[in-house]
Amino acid sequence: MAILTQRNKNKYSPNIIIDIIMSNRLKNELSPYLLQHSENPVDWFPWSDEAFERAIKDDKPIFLSIGYSTCHWCHVMEKESFEDNEVAELMNQTFINIKVDREERPDIDNIYMEVCQMLTGSGGWPLTIIMTPEKIPFFAGTYFPKQSIPGRIGMIDLVKRVQDLWMNNRDLIYKTSNEIMQNLNQEVKSNSQFNPEKILSDAVDSLHSSYDRQFGGFGYAPKFPIPHQLMFLIDYSYAKNDKFSLEIVKNTLYKMRQGGIFDQIGFGFHRYSTDRQWLVPHFEKMLYDQALMVHSYLDVYSVTKDNFFKVCAEQTLNYVLDKLTLPDGGFYSGEDADSEGVEGKFYVWTKNELNNIPNLDVEFVCWVYNISENGNFTEEHGHISNKTNILHLRNNFEELANQMGLSFEEFFDKLLVNNKLMFDYREKRIHPFKDDKVLTDWNGLMISAFSKAGRILNNQRYINIAKKSVEFTLSNLTYYIDKQKDRKIFLYHRFRNNKAGIQGNLDDYAFFVYGLLELYTSSLDFKYLKLANDLTETMIELFEDKTNGGFYFTSENQNDLILRKKIIYDGAIPSGNSVALNNLISLYHLTGNHEFMNSAKRLVNYFGGEISKVPSAYTFFLCGLQKYINGTVDIIISGDSENNKTKEFLELINNYFIPNLTLIQITAENQNEIKNLCKFTENIEINPEKPSVYFCNNFQCSLPISSKEELRIALESIKPSFQ
Repeated sequence: MAILTQRNKNKYSPNIIIDIIMSNRLKNELSPYLLQHSENPVDWFPWSDEAFERAIKDDKPIFLSIGYSTCHWCHVMEKESFEDNEVAELMNQTFINIKVDREERPDIDNIYMEVCQMLTGSGGWPLTIIMTPEKIPFFAGTYFPKQSIPGRIGMIDLVKRVQDLWMNNRDLIYKTSNEIMQNLNQEVKSNSQFNPEKILSDAVDSLHSSYDRQFGGFGYAPKFPIPHQLMFLIDYSYAKNDKFSLEIVKNTLYKMRQGGIFDQIGFGFHRYSTDRQWLVPHFEKMLYDQALMVHSYLDVYSVTKDNFFKVCAEQTLNYVLDKLTLPDGGFYSGEDADSEGVEGKFYVWTKNELNNIPNLDVEFVCWVYNISENGNFTEEHGHISNKTNILHLRNNFEELANQMGLSFEEFFDKLLVNNKLMFDYREKRIHPFKDDKVLTDWNGLMISAFSKAGRILNNQRYINIAKKSVEFTLSNLTYYIDKQKDRKIFLYHRFRNNKAGIQGNLDDYAFFVYGLLELYTSSLDFKYLKLANDLTETMIELFEDKTNGGFYFTSENQNDLILRKKIIYDGAIPSGNSVALNNLISLYHLTGNHEFMNSAKRLVNYFGGEISKVPSAYTFFLCGLQKYINGTVDIIISGDSENNKTKEFLELINNYFIPNLTLIQITAENQNEIKNLCKFTENIEINPEKPSVYFCNNFQCSLPISSKEELRIALESIKPSFQ
């Protein structure tokens, strides 16, 4: 509808102009992405019964557009087409138009992205789907310009063609949509005749063969930082004493941290690199990338004790704290690639600009960050303007210090001082848009990263940040249902503007439990273990296919989708099934609850045959598969937290890289709760004056270890020889 607004054309002029701003049904939504489109002349609907009922009533097909607020090409398509009156008029005449935020509704995105990949062989955002009023798709694509260009139809021609088909050849449309629906409904064929060890070795061989020895990572351009590939290789290197896999991970993490994909001044990782060298990123920053990259850097630091990896993990966490953390403890979703309508403008520099920063050592920063008069961000990289530079390092910190004849401490102190000057100067620029919604699943990943960092880096502040985020989630993203005197906790998916909403999906439960388990291992506070146990039981109740195995993405009581899907592919984010597998095995070894292992077995058997086809596409699942095959290292500490010997035991354990560790602490205060949930610990004796450590296997525990030296010997015995 039209809204009349008044504003001053010029604050120094009394002249008043009248703007007519068109707003559509998206103006009442909470999603930042939907709100970005709320003043388009396109008559957008949110995903709703109203939209589909209107499509049936008006006998129109649906134009479904899916994107997210920090998506560069989504902005391009909006500017070219959705803000254009000519395109909007055609769309409004032909379609009922629906906008979906893929981060709010990943369930919708999962279904229709599969259609796009099925029909075109690729996918991406903005995702464009044209479908019948019954939600059955018959056309799919991604970005379309306004006018047709060689090899890509434009929006005007596309809308006209669909309009003609709908009016004159609808039988063909329904024939196509029925064929697509049949393909969508095909289930993975469960096949228990697979070799888990071969799956692991095939995945490793595939990653080794695609490894870029010069620049790190896998394949050529574009390059994505897929941390769970690295996490899998680290776990595999530990299990198989495979030094080459570790070297791949080390080199890849070195190259990424040195490249332009890492924000050298404000820290944190951009979404991906458009080139092989990790130099020119797609500049958006996503919360999940930060969380998963921290995991990778912490793992390698645990193995190598190389401070380069520690510093990168800390800097990434500092970025999250600075830009993506709510005062109350949750985490925002991400930051846009664009500012002032230009991708990357906030992040690049000209050499002349540096002369405007008082006290900056211009020669030093130009040498360290490869800043030149002519720039390195040219038209072939997505031109901003002449002479702009993307900051990147030529070597790691120790090598740079040596080349300058400085000690590491001298070099790093000097770098921090100059970084701060550049950071403060950059803060005065117009910032990229921040997507300030809070998502339960992504927060779970970030909770896991802060928890792990607190444990490995012996930093209680990080653990406290994780605790605060858990409390935020419990206060704002949960609801309770009382069933026969049993009060169950359930999760919402999204929180924004003090409002929670959207039923939690599989990822919300699995990822949040993943964070809780990391937090329990770091804090050894029983309440986090109990909460992880309870939410996993709820997850099984809501999402598991107990007949065939595996978990659906949505619960059976959600009825606004054309089908329920089981997602297993580990893309930019691991699948909920992959994370659930890891959680189930850990919880089984922590609690002895065989129902968790039964669910894990059904999950492995259901997807095992499918995963064996291209194992390297499921690397977070393979982390769980390694735990499934090899078991876990189960350690129980009996002793009060304030006892110095208990602290020494914990510090020593946390100093080792043990990827499949489960850790329980039994104290005089929590022994009843622990022994009730983890019944295999019933015979563990509690002596507050004499802390002890037990190594357990198949719920049978060793004789107590009572000295730090004995514990060191036991830990050394399970360490790979190359460490």
